[in-house]
Amino acid sequence: MGINMSTAPTSGRFAFPAMVTGSACLAFGPWLVRLADVGPLASAFWRQALAVPFLFALAMVLGRRQPKSGFAGSTPGLIALAALAGLAFAGDLAVWHLGIMRTTLANATLLANAATFLLPLYGLVVLGQRLTRPQWWALAVAAVGVGLLLGRSAEVSARHFAGDLLCLAAAVFYTIYLIAIEKVRGTLDAMPALALATLASALALAPLAATGLFWPQDWTPVLGLALGSQVVGQGLIVYAVRHLSPLVVGLTLLVQPAISALIGALRFGEVPGPLELLGAALVVAALLIARLPSRA
Repeated sequence: MGINMSTAPTSGRFAFPAMVTGSACLAFGPWLVRLADVGPLASAFWRQALAVPFLFALAMVLGRRQPKSGFAGSTPGLIALAALAGLAFAGDLAVWHLGIMRTTLANATLLANAATFLLPLYGLVVLGQRLTRPQWWALAVAAVGVGLLLGRSAEVSARHFAGDLLCLAAAVFYTIYLIAIEKVRGTLDAMPALALATLASALALAPLAATGLFWPQDWTPVLGLALGSQVVGQGLIVYAVRHLSPLVVGLTLLVQPAISALIGALRFGEVPGPLELLGAALVVAALLIARLPSRA
């Protein structure tokens, strides 16, 4: 039940577009966190808590239509693994939301997506995967693209250093989450797996959220986080991760900083320069290279 290591999966024909769409939905998360009128830990809690009933309802509906799509395969061990995924995701959201408030929008998104490189490293070191030449090229092109996307906002200053470290820690937690949730997906379909993990993360975040400003006056941002980021964004990613290699999953996460750069330009006047635009083009090129079929 390890992460699918094939470079050209034969199943899950919609996995790649689902992964891209899910990543695009997640790109709006940092903006919504800043718009929320609650503390960063509270916005993380509401993102999970408000998504729970929607995810369980979807899982139940799909389970009635297709018996294998429900919770029928749940065992104590599988529930424990889903809880581990949820705890890792709670850690990811907690440190990332704190980091969003302490660094630039570009840094928060890019550094939190260091899973782009941690996932292939997991495949290489833990699973013994041998990366093909196109995959090595894809990683190299992606690294250059990320560096260019950082642009003027990527300064590592004393003011941003703590936030940058928190966002890097978020990438570690998110990598653990993706690995654990993929193992759950070996038995359960996307919706029940995500519903169990989201419930676990909401329970873990509740005591942390209660330490700050908790109740929102404007529910729009936290509902946007719950429905857009968790139900739709994570739902698509949890479906896709079962069918894609760690490299493709990691590289597709780079859709987020590209969109965040556009949000920064439109909302905060952070207009990207030629180098940032070149970086976005290199990220797209890396995605295309990663999708190239390997020679037998």
